[in-house]
Amino acid sequence: MIDLSGKKAFVTGAASGIGRATALTLSEAGAFVIAADLDAEGGAKVQTELASKAGGGAFAQLDVTDADAIVACCEAVTAEHGAMDIISNVAGWDRTEPFMENTPEFIEKIVALNYLGQVRVCQAFLKPIIEGGRGAKIVNVSSDAGRVGSMGETVYAGAKGGVIAFSKSLAREMARHQVCVNVVAPGPTDTPLFQGQNERLKEALLRAIPFRKLANPQDIADAILFFASDRANYVTGQVLSVSGGLTMHG
Repeated sequence: MIDLSGKKAFVTGAASGIGRATALTLSEAGAFVIAADLDAEGGAKVQTELASKAGGGAFAQLDVTDADAIVACCEAVTAEHGAMDIISNVAGWDRTEPFMENTPEFIEKIVALNYLGQVRVCQAFLKPIIEGGRGAKIVNVSSDAGRVGSMGETVYAGAKGGVIAFSKSLAREMARHQVCVNVVAPGPTDTPLFQGQNERLKEALLRAIPFRKLANPQDIADAILFFASDRANYVTGQVLSVSGGLTMHG
């Protein structure tokens, strides 16, 4: 059993899907979880759910595309709870459409939400972690689209590929501070985002997965839990695909 008692975790995208499952899983293992999301209504529900878990938690409303808001959120969270032990960047969004139909606004939103948000959250929260000298675990969520590409998700794949490269480089820089930085790369997962895709695409993906089923958010949260725990103390700069065998890497 993984025990995160006494740990404090910050999870983005925590109001639904993988982020919600991650927040609840970390709290169930004993961590006090700050569940961050733009969705205040969903966040309030997650805060209520966290209250019944071993570690408990709180909700922080945050737009990860707003650089100033990230800094302000970090300052408020750190002032109240101290430096975090775990940071999990889960917030993300996409819409499937041909690359040549992407508008400049769409491209900027994809990059800001799926890549720059993670960069800025890491930079803000790492400052008090380094100053405290306690070490920490950062688990960034990419996508297998960022490893092998995905038709109709070209900019998204680029942003998620950026998360992988960023995380590997950050792992090298943070090793001397005893901060582990790893990546979980989900394949198709049964989330509200996936259910918004067109039916033909969903059927094609299901046929391509060797297990012939989607991941559920808990499958991804369990991988994040491992990287966030002491069982991964000697693991950094790694990428773990959770895809039912859809993307097998040698």
